[in-house]
Amino acid sequence: MQKLWSEVDNYLIEKLLPPDLVLEKVLENNQREGLPAIDVAANQGQLLALFVRMTGAKRVLEIGTLGGYSTVWMARELPADGKLITLEFSPLHVQVARQNLQLAGVANKVEVIEGPALDSLAAFEPDTVFDLVFIDADKPNNPNYLEWALKFARPGTLIIGDNVVREGEVTHPQSTDKSVQGMRKFIEMMGNNPRLTCTALQTVGQKGWDGFTLAWVKN
Repeated sequence: MQKLWSEVDNYLIEKLLPPDLVLEKVLENNQREGLPAIDVAANQGQLLALFVRMTGAKRVLEIGTLGGYSTVWMARELPADGKLITLEFSPLHVQVARQNLQLAGVANKVEVIEGPALDSLAAFEPDTVFDLVFIDADKPNNPNYLEWALKFARPGTLIIGDNVVREGEVTHPQSTDKSVQGMRKFIEMMGNNPRLTCTALQTVGQKGWDGFTLAWVKN
């Protein structure tokens, strides 16, 4: 099935997305520097960009930068006075991401903060507010990231969680995988929070079988 899923993704990307040499170069840079090939697919990157556009977001928080591929997709949609803050633990990933952001011409809109994301989040000013939050980092900490996202949310903030299906493992309550357990708690926290209107979708494609959550902050 993976071959067919990838063929469909490639078809949709070819027919719906114009070629983008800059983003292709970003992925080449990531590969050359030995970063894991876990970036979102191009059609998923376009989806993130559309979320930024549809919400009219001016301030975006990304938890988990990797090489900045998804960062570029979202930053391009920000207005001239918009700001994206992205948090990354790995010094190598930070270095590569900053180079890629310069290449894409969006470095002036993006602040890359190096270090453990929970430490970086705790250092934000208490009145910090984001219009959109994209959570795509270490999955065991997703419940903690959700708590911080809610602290920095306003009515209308959109919180997106990536890689939530784990090839179906998320349905196994007895799983010993910390990422699965983190994702299960993350999903349960969203579903039990009266501030949120939520949904989740399974996806198949170049990145295999996975999915994402969407949570709209009501108040």
